[in-house]
Amino acid sequence: MVRFGIIGTNTITDRFLEAASTLTDFKLTAVYSRTEKRAKEFAEKHGAEFIYTNLEHMAASEELDAVYIASPNSLHSEQAILMMNHGKHVLCEKPIASNSKQLQDMLDAAATNQVVLMEAMKSTLLPGFARIQEELPKLGIVRKFNVNYCQYSSRYDAYKEGKVLNAFKPEFSNGSLMDIGVYCIYPMVVLFGQPENIKATSVMLDSGVDGEGSIVLQYKEMEGVITYSKITNSYLPSEIQGEAGSMVIDHISTPGKVQIHYRQGETETISEVSNEPAMKYEAAEFIRLVQSGELESPVNSHHHSSVTMAIMDTVRRQIGLVYPADR
Repeated sequence: MVRFGIIGTNTITDRFLEAASTLTDFKLTAVYSRTEKRAKEFAEKHGAEFIYTNLEHMAASEELDAVYIASPNSLHSEQAILMMNHGKHVLCEKPIASNSKQLQDMLDAAATNQVVLMEAMKSTLLPGFARIQEELPKLGIVRKFNVNYCQYSSRYDAYKEGKVLNAFKPEFSNGSLMDIGVYCIYPMVVLFGQPENIKATSVMLDSGVDGEGSIVLQYKEMEGVITYSKITNSYLPSEIQGEAGSMVIDHISTPGKVQIHYRQGETETISEVSNEPAMKYEAAEFIRLVQSGELESPVNSHHHSSVTMAIMDTVRRQIGLVYPADR
């Protein structure tokens, strides 16, 4: 049994707890919130015994083995390092940090304390993504990774009315690249590794974050083309194009329907349908690591997180997106 504490009492945490609670080796024991009222409400809702309004006290607690962090992006690094320095394992929401410097500090803390640190990127641990990896050789030499994820933010209407919520505030290391683009970049890194060249453009908002963007990433034999947005919707699938055929993926963030269209005209459905909550698989992988004594996931590895973060650092330099966390 792995006893969890959570930092971040929001909708994402609700979804994570609903998914993780289906696992026999998961137990929620502690909730942190800045206010006692919110901590109590959330703890009662999810059956946690202990509440904290002080992170130092939570980190020092003997009532938990691991922490799931779903606070604003800008707080991930500091909170994760505090927890790891007290011997706690950390599952941290994506993006795992604000920049590569912060991530390296987190990796150093994980190594020093010999604890698990894993980025909670659900997509790459889903059965549908595993099928994509397995069937990729059927495409022959891959020439293009054309991935699209555009989702109109529920908070954008408020933004247009003059109310800037956290999702569009640079002080929280937010914006389209960090919140949406990472879902496109991370799977590309897992499948194809580090690109040789990157070119990025974006539409910047007055608040100082990016509303949408595009990235062209050059590899030795192929290119990646990524489009992402928080200010528009898209209904187009994503596609991996090879010389022998193309793989069409309905949603890159949660691959469901996946088909290969071969050059000769046949079509093969390779979908791996799962009725389980999407976040169950990341929770299961993290618990497996903690219980086995392994310190990092082979899929959501430290290397994959580092390459993804380095790509996002490069993109932000090119589009002029600077966070307070960078200074």
